[in-house]
Formats: sequence, structure tokens, C-alpha cells
Amino acid sequence: MNIRTVSTKPFTDQKPGTSGLRKSVTVFQEPHYLENFIQSIFDSLEGCEGQTLVVGGDGRYYNRQAIQTILKMAAANGLGRLLVGCGGILSTPAASCVIRKHKALGGIILSASHNPGGPKGDFGVKYNTSNGGPAPEKVTEAIYARSKVIDSYKILEAADVNLDRPGAFTLGTLSVEVIDPVEPYTQLMESLFDFDRIHQLLTSGKFRMCMDSLHAVTGPYAHAIFEQRLGAPEGTVLNGIPLEDFGGGHPDPNLVYAKDLVDILYGDNAPDFGAASDGDGDRNMILGSSFFVTPSDSIAVLTANAHLVPGYSQGLAGVARSMPTSAAVDRVAAQLGIDCYETPTGWKFFGNLLDAGKATLCGEESFGTGSNHVREKDGLWAVLFWLNILAVRGESVEQIVRSHWQTYGRNFYSRHDYEEVDGVRAQELMERLRSSVPDLKGQQFGSYQVEYGDDFSYTDPVDGSVSQKQGIRIGFTDGSRIVFRLSGTGTKGATLRLYLESYEPDSTKHDVDTQQALEPLISLAHEIAQIRKFTEREVPTVIT
Repeated sequence: MNIRTVSTKPFTDQKPGTSGLRKSVTVFQEPHYLENFIQSIFDSLEGCEGQTLVVGGDGRYYNRQAIQTILKMAAANGLGRLLVGCGGILSTPAASCVIRKHKALGGIILSASHNPGGPKGDFGVKYNTSNGGPAPEKVTEAIYARSKVIDSYKILEAADVNLDRPGAFTLGTLSVEVIDPVEPYTQLMESLFDFDRIHQLLTSGKFRMCMDSLHAVTGPYAHAIFEQRLGAPEGTVLNGIPLEDFGGGHPDPNLVYAKDLVDILYGDNAPDFGAASDGDGDRNMILGSSFFVTPSDSIAVLTANAHLVPGYSQGLAGVARSMPTSAAVDRVAAQLGIDCYETPTGWKFFGNLLDAGKATLCGEESFGTGSNHVREKDGLWAVLFWLNILAVRGESVEQIVRSHWQTYGRNFYSRHDYEEVDGVRAQELMERLRSSVPDLKGQQFGSYQVEYGDDFSYTDPVDGSVSQKQGIRIGFTDGSRIVFRLSGTGTKGATLRLYLESYEPDSTKHDVDTQQALEPLISLAHEIAQIRKFTEREVPTVIT
């Protein structure tokens, strides 16, 4: 066994964000860059010798090369067993499933999620811990601290492992198992949902669905579950072959980047149900015939109907949402008599609540929903949850959502993204808001009176940790809100996110166009934050 110790120098930019370390492919291809970060992970894990690790990714460009490097470094660092998805493929929720099933020490997930792929696209590395969820800050901080002083890494000199078929291999003393990436996840889904009922719906001849995998990781999962197991016709899954550049598209399941799907659902003879997922399979977009379900409404509807789904029929311990997500689910939780937690953006904050049994369902406005079945958001899980509800209720997507509004009122909600803006100017905008919003309380802006203004801070109810500067909020006495955040998921410039929410209990006003209903708040947000001045943009890049 020939283990090499390679001298190296630290890189200054290897601080993981909310979803690991994301950079352009060309950065990861720099000599020693990937190796430094992987060695920093291994050096930060106590007692990793002899342990089991899970590795896989979304199939984007550089995925296979990175996996071969990780395998050889794992062997050199004394790990005992490594489970890797066939073809290097593992969706993020499936990786969480495998980590939990095999009680692994953790997993390394290779993805930049919804960011573009290809040689000029993005790449990412994220470490998940033994609960299957993203590493908490104390772990990512330890990895970052190590990356700043690292001076060498260890790697085994060996031939590449054949990732294209399931099988067992040996690298030095490391046992490598190439596993079916789809079957463990499919079994988990079958334990939660009424597959027989969904099968009846999809084979009834009275219901059609369309699933767009955007040439990303969920393609193999969607083919296996919807077309093979549940009997949906061949062709139900669109763009179902993972490609290294996602077919040149942007693997983000929203109204802009999944336009082909939107056109189908808003076109003539539209299917009854449409869905899309993102690069690594943890996000979802839900559509009915000529009807879009906001992620905020989606988690509220799932919560209100969870009793119809076998895996959740015994009741929910609680629910949780990220702070920028609308308060629609809060109203459902109040009626059910369960707790609703408001957390910062980032699935790791839900992990503690799920582990402690305080929450069962979780949702983010950024097209992420999930539950305690894994410790990641889960796109196909959300699609199956909706199909289970549709099969039981026998109503359309639009009927279910409108009925929900009738009961709970409607939270008009939208997010405006300003992508790749100048980072310095974006920080200036946020700092200006941070210093000014606490003084807004009591001020009147047209018909809106400010109830509070703050920079959201969260104290974790499980471990007591405090997370500050999580987004600037301006709340009004009528329940409306404006929220400003800088996103940590992009790799170029900064992304300013503006969130707008207005509650309307009157069902006669529920048909107003969302942007029209929110127009007074949009104008007010621009006035308070001077968005055009600081972003030099007249309109957002994406509106959802």
C-alpha cells in the first residue's frame, strides 16, 4: 500500500457556507484545492479510523474525478468502509437516507445544488454528520480552522475504482461498496406513502402528471418510482437522464428556470399535476393545471393534510419553517395545537428540532420541504406527499389550495432575487438597513404602521446556540412583512433576496394577482432599502 504525503499550502477561501463549500469548477480544479478541503474534513473528525463514510453527488461535471480522489484519500486516512452511489450518483436526501440506514460516521455530498454545472459551472462539497444532516457550525468551523493551517494531505496511489456497476472493491485497507443509489430511498418512500393508492390514481386514466428532473440527479429516482413502481406512463418523467452540465440549463425548480414545465402546465390540455426538482434532488416545485403552489403554501397544505398520509397519520410533533417563509403554516399549527418553530435559513437548524422530536415537518420558501424521515429537504418526498393527498381527496391541486385559503386565509407571498450584484454594494445596503430598521417602530408608511424592525436572531431551543444577523425584518401591525437577506448559495457576486408577505382573510380577495396584491409592499421595500440605487437593477432577476 503506497500512501503519499503531499506538501501543500492553505487556501484562504475554504470557509463552508450554509450548504458546504461552493466554488466554480475551475477553482476546485486548482492543484491541491479539493485535496486540502477533504483532508481538512478528515482531520476534523475525531476517531474516523475504521469508520463508515457515504459518498455521492448529483452527477455534475467533476463529480467522478472528485469521488476517485476522495476514495484514495479515505483509504490513506484509515477509514474502514466507504459506500458510494453507482455512477457516483446519490441525491442529497438519498445520501441522508443511506447514512442513517448504515449508521455511518457521516457522508461527503458533492453538489452545488441548484447552481449551473459544466466545465464553466459550479461545484460543491458538503459534509453531513451521522444523523444524515448538514454539519452544524461547530463542525464546519473546525473544518475551516484546519483548512487555514493545513500543510499536507495523504492520498493512496492506486487505480481508479469502477463506479459504473454495483460491487465491492478494496483500496489498501479500505472496503469500497458501490451501491444502488435508488433502491434504499425507494424503500423508505414506500414505508411512508400509500403506494397502492397513488398507483390507482396514476393508472386510472383520469389523472396525468409530469415530472421534470431538469437533467439532474432525480431522473433515475423518478423513473424508478413514478414510471416503474407507480405505473405512470413512459414519458411522465422529462429530462430524466443526469447530465454533467444539466443540458445547459439551470437546475433550479422555479417559474423561471423550469419554464418548459410551466409552459406545459399552463398550456392546452395540461396535465393535472406537475413537479420539478433541482440539481441534487432536495428542492421541489409543485404545479396544478394552470396553477402554481408557492413553497410557503405547500408546507401549510402538507401540514393540514398530513393525517391522510400513512407515515404521518398518527399526528405531528410540531412543524418548523425558515424565517423568510410565510406564516401560512403557523396558522395551521395553531389550529392543530402543535408548536411552530421559526429558524434561520439552512436545513441544519431543522436537524436539531427533528432529532429532539420537536418537529415532524419542515419547510423553506426556497422550494425546500422535508420531514423527520431524513435530515435533508427532499424534493421527491414532497411530490409523493402531494400525490398521496390528491389520491385520497380526489380533488385538483387548485381546489385543495383554494379550500385551504378558505379555511385559513391567504398569505400573499413572493420572493424577488437580485442575482450577481456587486458584493460590496450589497453589503452596504444591508448595513444601512441594519442600523436604521430598529428606529422604524411606530412609523407610518401610507396605510402601513411598523410594529417591529430587527435583524433576526435565533436561539436554538435544543442546544442553546445563538445565530445572529440572519435577515433583516420589518413587520407591520396588519401582519404584513418585508424581509431582506443576502444568500450564501451563489458563487458570483452577491444575491439580494427580498421577501414580501401580506395576509388576506377575505376569500373574495383571494383571486388578486400576487404581485398586484403585494405592490404597496414592493414599493415600500424599494423606498426603505433604496434597492435600485445599491443594486443598479431596475427589476429582479427572478420573481417567485
